Amino acid sequence: MSIEIRNEAARDIAAIEAVTIAAFLQAAHTDHTEQFIVDALRKAGQLTISLVADDDGAVIGHVAVSPIALSDGASRWYGLGPISVVPGHQGQGIGSQLMTRALAELRALGAAGCVVLGDPRYYARFGFRAEPSLVLPDVPAEYFQAIVFSGQLPSATVSYHQAFAARA
Repeated sequence: MSIEIRNEAARDIAAIEAVTIAAFLQAAHTDHTEQFIVDALRKAGQLTISLVADDDGAVIGHVAVSPIALSDGASRWYGLGPISVVPGHQGQGIGSQLMTRALAELRALGAAGCVVLGDPRYYARFGFRAEPSLVLPDVPAEYFQAIVFSGQLPSATVSYHQAFAARA
């Protein structure tokens, strides 16, 4: 297996959708709309970073990163997710490769920070941690985490792009 992490190409769109559906099919704590969110972000021009894990021409993983809004007006903050790896390739470090590359690209873009909604046991290894000053309404605080790249940690309520409400 030779995994290449690269930017998505137009030819990858159907495969990204299939990977996302497969990755979340048996997942707990999901409403199974992740593929619709990625598509809506793409159509809205809000995919700041969209990387695929390519295994000799087959897309087996994907990560999306999009801008977020903070109630205090802080800028250059992003939300990571969804991140997907097909079930047959989970647990092999592919998600970690996607995360590491996405975070490196955010730093290179001059991002101030990034938030993620997910399992704190997984995301802590990348430097994310729950930050009481950043709030995503109606979400348990321990599952909403942030990493600061530069500047101060904002004290704000976070809003994701309206694409995160996509249901079809």
